Amino acid sequence: MTGPDDFMETWQRHASNVTKANGLNEAIVFEALSAAGITRVLVNFDGAGDGGQIEDANAYAGDKLVDFPATTVTLHRQQYGNEELTTHEMSLREAVEELCYGYLEQENAGWENNDGAFGEFNFDVAERRIALDFNERFIDYTQHDYTF
Repeated sequence: MTGPDDFMETWQRHASNVTKANGLNEAIVFEALSAAGITRVLVNFDGAGDGGQIEDANAYAGDKLVDFPATTVTLHRQQYGNEELTTHEMSLREAVEELCYGYLEQENAGWENNDGAFGEFNFDVAERRIALDFNERFIDYTQHDYTF
């Protein structure tokens, strides 16, 4: 029988492996982007009601919008309940999206649930840095009590 402690241990191992995969994948993606002459990538995402997706991914060489090259890369992936990372080959554009989903899971697991969230990833290839602009939606209310 499993209990709350077992679940927390499994979740913590999963979260640790997601972070590990993201670190490995980030290096792979930046190397491939740099080799392709891409200097910046912007990725928009949006989600709510238990569903979310990458809306758009654009690559730039300087200020010029360019196509992602047909390059394929091999990324690491963590699946819940599996102790070991697996590898998957995919296009560079898919790898950029996979890395974004990985960072969303790492930093804001469940970002697509309920009112959801939206935002943008900004990859600076020269600096090897990814900035995430994350906007979480929520419903708010104001309550008033009156006694007369």
